[in-house]
Amino acid sequence: MLALVRKWLLILLFVSVTGYLLFQAYRYRLNPDHFPVGTTIGDINVTGLTVDEARDELVDVYHAPVYVYHRNDHVELNPEDVGFVLDLDSMFNQVQQELSDQEAWMKFLSFVIERPLRPVKVPLLASHDNQALNAMISSIAGFLDEPVRPAQMLSQEAAVHEGTAGYVTDVEASMQLTEAALYRLDDRVVQLTIVEEEPPEMNMVLLKETIQTKLQSFNGMGSVFVMDLETGEEIGINSDVAMSGLSILKIAIFVEAYRAIDAGPNADQQQIFLDTAARSSNYGANLLLHVVAGENNTYRGADILTESMQKLGLENTFMAVPYDAPAPAYRPTTYVTPANSRTDISTQPDETMQSTAEEIGTLLAMIYHCSKGGGALLAVYPGEITPDECQAIIDLMVLNEEGNLIRFGVPDDTPVSHKHGWAQATHADAGIVLSPGGDFVIVEYLYQPGPWLVADESFPILREIARAAYNYFNMDEPYIIDITDSRDQIEPNNPFSENLDGDQSTFVPAEEERLEEGIEAFPVQESSSVEDGS
Repeated sequence: MLALVRKWLLILLFVSVTGYLLFQAYRYRLNPDHFPVGTTIGDINVTGLTVDEARDELVDVYHAPVYVYHRNDHVELNPEDVGFVLDLDSMFNQVQQELSDQEAWMKFLSFVIERPLRPVKVPLLASHDNQALNAMISSIAGFLDEPVRPAQMLSQEAAVHEGTAGYVTDVEASMQLTEAALYRLDDRVVQLTIVEEEPPEMNMVLLKETIQTKLQSFNGMGSVFVMDLETGEEIGINSDVAMSGLSILKIAIFVEAYRAIDAGPNADQQQIFLDTAARSSNYGANLLLHVVAGENNTYRGADILTESMQKLGLENTFMAVPYDAPAPAYRPTTYVTPANSRTDISTQPDETMQSTAEEIGTLLAMIYHCSKGGGALLAVYPGEITPDECQAIIDLMVLNEEGNLIRFGVPDDTPVSHKHGWAQATHADAGIVLSPGGDFVIVEYLYQPGPWLVADESFPILREIARAAYNYFNMDEPYIIDITDSRDQIEPNNPFSENLDGDQSTFVPAEEERLEEGIEAFPVQESSSVEDGS
């Protein structure tokens, strides 16, 4: 009896299994276009889906927007906007190839047991436009970034802006993160890489950048040198370029004349110093060269000046021919220097007298430190020049009230010990500014190729360069210009003029200096020797 039961159970089991397999075979044949169990395309399980259904699923998932966060703000990025394209044909062809390589019984058995014996996994095949993605990220950054705000030294407000911190998008790093999100199945959210920025320090590099920005508006070349007289820190913009000596070289004449005078200048010499400094008299400058030479020989005085500048390390500073003097054939009319030997840049400087912004600035710093009892002048010429004499030079040049240049870039009550000068194509000023926030040297030249540099163009730039320097040293109380200030007015018919309390003071380029009636520009006295420069 037990054997009979076992037999019928086996028959029943066989019939059941056969029926089940036949049923599964029927089901299997009903869905020939459905992907078998274990089929994954682009990380999406497409088991039981038709090709069209799988395509729709892939498109729905990978064309869903990517949420791009910029700090607390977000933008929905449409993948199609950055050229994202699914290579559906290649992915489905690869699936069909792998399925065709499987034996029929294996595919049927996987269907029956609902477990893949050989899973089919095809990676995501897609592409995007890198340039479009870069443009998209850059656009988001352009709208939402808050770049650092540097200090503003030429502010028209009541204070100099010291700069504020900011943040900017690292576009390259953010592109990589966004690209990864485009190809992700889920978690299609990206946080852009934001770089926090601190404002640049208030240092002279920032001052240099401010001046360079101002010079961009000038159709020519600017040569600028600024030195902090307390720390010795300095900046230069084309400051090693050879420039015409102009009347600025009279600063060197003052030094050499005081060095030659033992007991201080007499009354006549004091008047000559004043005329040369305050009226930019070429005649007075040549008389001081007589003092330098110890004889009535301006050429000898010019030679001594040049030798002294070389001794002080100012190798680009020289005077080969005095002011308004002829160039004799028996002596050199110029010197070859590192500055005027450059071939990459030229300001067509006067070949008879030259310097650079840096060297004029260095000489002014020497005078300043000498007045304080130290510096190179006292070290190189001990006993030949004194701190009192250096202070006298500074006080002398403070009396120079001509020129719409450095003085107009600082408040009225700020002493400026300076010497200006200009030729047709070059305008310049050099001085020591004794400001409340710190003393500094500033030398500024503007050169423009052509027959004439218009003062309406040059003077405002030179003024603003001086104002930027002043505001750097006086950040708490910067100089704010009132455009209605009469000091800013330039006579249209005479650019080398000032309006001071309604009185006009007129001056012309040093090389064309108007001399007192009946007095020659080049003072000489009779001498039996041709070599003395008579």
